[in-house]
Amino acid sequence: MFVGRIRALEWETVRIIESHCTTLNHAKQVHAHIYRNNLHQSSYVITNLLRFLTTIPHIPVHSYPHLLFSQVHSPNPFLYSALIRAYARNGPFLQSIRLYSSMLHRNIFPISFTFSALFPSLKNPTLGSQLHVHAFLFGFVSDLYVSNTIIDMYVKCGLLQSARKVFDEMPHRDAVSWTELIVAYARSGDMDSACELFDGLPFKDMVSWTSMVTGYAQNAMPKKALEFFRKMREGGVETDEITLVGVISACAQLGVSGHANWIREIAENSKFGPASNVLVGSALIDMYSKCGNVEEAYNVFKGMKKRNVFSYSSMIVGFAVHGRARAAIKLFYEMLEIGIKPNHVTFVGVFTACSHAGMVEQGQKLFGAMEECYGVAPTADHYACMADLLGRAGHLEKALQLVQTMPMEPNGGVWGALLGASHVHRNPDVAEIASRHLFELEPHNLGNYLLLSNTYALAGKWDDVSRVRKLMREKQLRKYPGCSWVEARNGIVHEFFAGDVKHPEINEIKKALDDLLQRLKAIGYQPKLNSVPYDIDDDGKRLLLMSHSEKLALAFGLLNTDADSTIKIMKNLRICEDCHIVMCGASKVTGRKIVVRDNMRFHHFLNGTCSCNNFW
Repeated sequence: MFVGRIRALEWETVRIIESHCTTLNHAKQVHAHIYRNNLHQSSYVITNLLRFLTTIPHIPVHSYPHLLFSQVHSPNPFLYSALIRAYARNGPFLQSIRLYSSMLHRNIFPISFTFSALFPSLKNPTLGSQLHVHAFLFGFVSDLYVSNTIIDMYVKCGLLQSARKVFDEMPHRDAVSWTELIVAYARSGDMDSACELFDGLPFKDMVSWTSMVTGYAQNAMPKKALEFFRKMREGGVETDEITLVGVISACAQLGVSGHANWIREIAENSKFGPASNVLVGSALIDMYSKCGNVEEAYNVFKGMKKRNVFSYSSMIVGFAVHGRARAAIKLFYEMLEIGIKPNHVTFVGVFTACSHAGMVEQGQKLFGAMEECYGVAPTADHYACMADLLGRAGHLEKALQLVQTMPMEPNGGVWGALLGASHVHRNPDVAEIASRHLFELEPHNLGNYLLLSNTYALAGKWDDVSRVRKLMREKQLRKYPGCSWVEARNGIVHEFFAGDVKHPEINEIKKALDDLLQRLKAIGYQPKLNSVPYDIDDDGKRLLLMSHSEKLALAFGLLNTDADSTIKIMKNLRICEDCHIVMCGASKVTGRKIVVRDNMRFHHFLNGTCSCNNFW
């Protein structure tokens, strides 16, 4: 009867803790109640009070919670595990390991809760493997929750093979088991393994579908991301803002407007429209900008009820890459006026805007003030922007001096900006300095070798061109072919490679291109032969220029889009000078607006001129 009374008191006390305790004072009152009723040695009661105490902010685990634990003469594994969990979550983590060792030393066997408390906070693979052995020896690796935390631990430690082995040996799995590993493979870039797991998943929910869509988008596989999103929609699976941001990112990478409008409509119908959801709104701004429609990006921006630093930064970057420098700077100051603090990305956008418009003084002024006035310390990315700003404007020596006096070690982006500027201004001496560092930092980045080779070619230094190309062969670096894609009137995206002969309409395309070039020659067009970085005769150079992917895409666009529509071309490399001249001329003789997105910026061609004002 006495034992029954004690049990009733324990249950009643735990009920009070669970239903009435909300503050530290409440906890102290319950603690007094525990002493009055002689329950201070009850692991069951003390475990529940300790769990509550560790949820109160700003109470260090080593103070009241640990003192509470230490007053119990014979703590059971649940009480031990509660304190282990508190230290594992709030730190210091080493104390949770010491408690675990103390538990074993006192011959108190761990429970599944002990391991599921320890594994999520482990970042040491050696210690994690040792605890995995303990979980096996105590018979808990068949416990679903413990196995999931072991998978999570190995993923965080970067040991994907070990995580997969645990997964493969699990007798039972749930959605967490599958999704955890799918996300890990996606983050590591192994989308084949992620897809293999996804195909074997018995029940595919929104989280698993979103993991695949986002994974493909993050690994620069936008077509696969869109394919999976379509299948997700066809399967009737709901979408949330994370799914939408992933597929919006994929659309931005493709740069095609047909998909953009479809995704926006889905966002609106899913109650995640840009007006009410700042995350989706910011992503849509970025998407429309990258699809060549900066006006619609700005419409989205203006229609947002709430804007934050991300939406402002997305719009500033959008204006910047479209050559709308003054609009970008104006938006930056508007952002400051309403009290939104700029961040790292904001300044990248501002400096990019200044760079593409040659606003050297404005850019230097803001660079000098960014830390002192706005609390944003310059990073290597900002120095890369400034090197590009100075170099693009022809101040190569100043750019080189800036790079050589940086407070941190210049990275590939910084030297790459200097190499790019050297190419624009045909300065092989500075190009050599930049490339020497790049070859050490990025020994397998083919683009650096090509840019140096092309810079030598522009300077007529063919022996140096041969030397660089020999180095490329020795390193077995293969050139990525120029590729451009354009959207036809039916929404289908057509891809063209340099020298393409496989497209089913290639004969009509070549004829249309030849007709266009004849019309351009009639108004003074002459091929820019130095755009060909090869030491071959002029006829060979003309043939190569004729086969550039953006020219093929342009001819296809003239044949397969409505006469009053804008032709939008995306290119994986930088547009060459000859193609730029052809686009300008084509916009004049055809009366069509042409937008080209290369790997640097957008060019808007209309009536024979380009938005870049030939400053690119």
